[in-house]
Amino acid sequence: MHIPELKKHYQETVVPALIKNRSYSNRHQVPVLSKIVINTGLDASLDKSAIDESVKEITKISGQKPIITKARKSISNFKLREGMPIGIKVTLRGVNMYELLRRFISIALPGIRDFRGISSKLDGSGNYTIGITDHTIFPEITIDSRKRIIGMDISFVTSATTDDEGKELLQLIGMPFRKA
Repeated sequence: MHIPELKKHYQETVVPALIKNRSYSNRHQVPVLSKIVINTGLDASLDKSAIDESVKEITKISGQKPIITKARKSISNFKLREGMPIGIKVTLRGVNMYELLRRFISIALPGIRDFRGISSKLDGSGNYTIGITDHTIFPEITIDSRKRIIGMDISFVTSATTDDEGKELLQLIGMPFRKA
């Protein structure tokens, strides 16, 4: 079975470093990256082909088919009816998660113009979410055939209990946090 190189890095480098830095008594106390969730909102007035195109783009990025989220109730001010598609989301675990994280850290983020690192603010529970305004930073997407730009939120969910633990885990994995 294929083990992603980032998972090998986690097992061989990150776990021993965290055990040493945090003085954990065993390996099972070390926080782990449990999943990555990609979420994007859609304009409810879009036609079916635009939604299908967005699904294809997110599938290329994640390597896994996303689900289309639908409105739970009607809101007349937004011209929204119950059951209309309003978003796309995909949850990545295992091999797909590590492969996306590797591409995100080593290719996509450095491809952003004037990139100086990402904000080091976590959510209070050891998880990190970053908003991407342009999905063309990923190498799988060709800029030429794009009709519209898709923005997305990418959430890195960890088993860390504090922001400090989560930040150290993500830093050791290779997340390029901005220097304070």
